[in-house]
Parts: sequence; structure tokens; C-alpha cells
Amino acid sequence: MFGIWRRGLAVVFVTLALAGCQVIPDGGGTGAVTTVPVDGPGDLPSDTALPQDEGRHRVALLVPLSGENGAVGQSIANATTMALLDTNAENLRITTYDTSAGVARAASRAIADGNRLILGPLVRDDVSTVLAQARPAGIPLITFSNDAGVAAADVFVMGHVPEQSVERTVRFAVQQGARRFAALVPAGEYGTRATTALRRTAESAGASVVVVETYDRGNTSIISAASRLNARGGFDTVLIADGARLAAMAASELKAAGSDLPSIIGPELWSGETTLTRAAAMEGAWFSSVSDNRYRQFSTSYETRFGGQPYRIATLGYDAVLLTLRVARDWTPGRPFPTGQMIDPGGFLGLDGPFRFRSDGVGERVFEVREVGDGTFRVVDAAPTQF
Repeated sequence: MFGIWRRGLAVVFVTLALAGCQVIPDGGGTGAVTTVPVDGPGDLPSDTALPQDEGRHRVALLVPLSGENGAVGQSIANATTMALLDTNAENLRITTYDTSAGVARAASRAIADGNRLILGPLVRDDVSTVLAQARPAGIPLITFSNDAGVAAADVFVMGHVPEQSVERTVRFAVQQGARRFAALVPAGEYGTRATTALRRTAESAGASVVVVETYDRGNTSIISAASRLNARGGFDTVLIADGARLAAMAASELKAAGSDLPSIIGPELWSGETTLTRAAAMEGAWFSSVSDNRYRQFSTSYETRFGGQPYRIATLGYDAVLLTLRVARDWTPGRPFPTGQMIDPGGFLGLDGPFRFRSDGVGERVFEVREVGDGTFRVVDAAPTQF
């Protein structure tokens, strides 16, 4: 799937299992970390829950800590704690509000508690609910969603926007000689976005999209769509906009008529899917992803502290804290968050590499291009080190 667009897709970037972990409690001369219940009496300011520490910026973290996406939310919460510890930050108080108990109530409690910035929510469908309460209060969001459609002047999208990955791979393919693209995309919003990104990028790079086949998600459907694509022909490169298992099945069908064509490209979803490296039809396929160079060190440190591996998306929580600290240089505690400081053409450096925000709130990232082959993924075009 194309990232966390619907509640049911919230674990799409997950490549590792997470052991049960808890947020580190307040203390230690660093920024404070607190988890508060959101089912207490009313929505009045909870003075007993949060100390009146006027020297710290109050930042709310809105993630699920139980239920379907609870492990993902806990991993993000742990990562925010790590960021405070690693930076020895003393000017932030991050309070976690469990959205699994009701996102509207969590947002209401966060605002009543005096938080001036919200990190979250996790999924697209919750953004409008949080924003309905945060916007009248002048509180911006840094959401972990990767749906550019929710971005706004006060909603900053931290997630890896999947269209950007497709664009990066298409441009690389054109540089290698691709000129006539085809696509296999599932029916629905995901397929529409993948197709739009492919068409826009191919045309701007002097190539064309000659045919697009859609399918309902399933083994038989994607194989039938690949067969129809083969029958039409006239292309040299195919985007298979789906996960590893279905992509490998479709690639086998596409290459049944010949071993040399077509070239295969895919989405960021293939990152970490080592099963692709064992599929002969995927040999030489390209896809783009953020670099894992800093993630490996983060993952090791996370395991040492929490006893389990993080979800891949947890880096967004860590980077959101780094970003907040950077902006906090010009932020007076108790005053509105200075959203203007979020727009920096030079960008910011995080665990997933450089990133920056456009004026419309969409986050832009740099991607490396990887090739499937020889039982592994290898980087064939490194990510830029800066914008």
C-alpha cells in the first residue's frame, strides 16, 4: 500500500517486529516525557497532570498506544524519548495522549493542557478530527501521515510521501534509457496516486506512459492484468505499484515472453522486503527509498534502551523532536509555535536524511535508488546529501 492513508494501512512501513515497550518517565535533567490518560473528568486544563514548568515548551504527541496500531504508536513515543535523551534537551515537555481511546478526546485534552504544538496524529483519517480543535486554538500539527493531501500551512506532513519515491525512480529509469512506460496499479486511491506520479514525471522527463492496467488486489487479478499488459506491448519499463509478493508474481508473468524486457520499477514499499531478492523475475528491478545509513545506528540504540526493534516509521518521531528543537531556538515558551521557521529551503537533517517543507506543508525528502539482485539490495544512485 502507499503508506499510512487509511487506519487499516498503518503498519505498511513496518519491516521489523516490536517488543513490548514503555515510555521512559520524567526526570534526569533532560526534557520531560509524560503520558496522561485522556478519559479523565472533562476537558479542563489538567494542572495536576502537568507541572507548571513555564520554562519548557509544551508539545503533545498524539498516537495510539493500544489497539490495532498501538505497537506502532508506542514505537514512535519511545523514539521521541530517545531524541530528548540523545540531545540532552531541557526546554521541551512532550506529553503523550493515547488516540486509541478517542482521537477527538485526546486532541481536546492536549489543547486544554496548554500544548502549543501537536506531533501526530498517525493516520490521515484522524488529521481532520484533530485539526477541527487545533486550528481554532492556533496550534499546528506535524503529522506522521504520508498523505500530501492533508498538508496545509498549519499541517506539516512528516511521512515519506510515496509519490516522491515513484518520481525519483522514474527519473532514474529515464536516465538509464527508459522511454515508454507501462503500469500495473491496484484499483482505488493508491493506484490513482501512483499513476499520476508516473505520468507527471515521465512526461516532464521526455518519456511517455503508453498503457496502464488496473486490478483488484489478489493473486489472479494481478496476473491477469500483467497478461493483458503483455498482449498490448509497446513499452520498455513497467511500474508495479504493489508490495513484494504480488510484484514478484506480476514480474514473472511479464517476463514469461522474454528475459530481457521489460525493466521493472516499484514503490518504496519494497524497502526491507528481502523476499524480492529471491525472485528471479525481480533481478535488476529498481525502487527508491530513504537511506538506512542512520537508521541502523538508531535501531541498535533503540534495542539497547527498550529491548526490541523499532518500527521503521519510528524515525519520524525522533526527527520530529529534532525539528522542534531546531525551531525552538526562536520560540518563547507559552507563545504560539513559529510555523514560519519550518520553511527553510536548505532543509533539516534527520535520521532519514535531509528533509524540508514546502509552503503548503508537504514534506520533501531525498531518496536513493536501489537495485534488486544477487540476494540483496544495492544502492545504484545515492541520495543527495543536501537540497
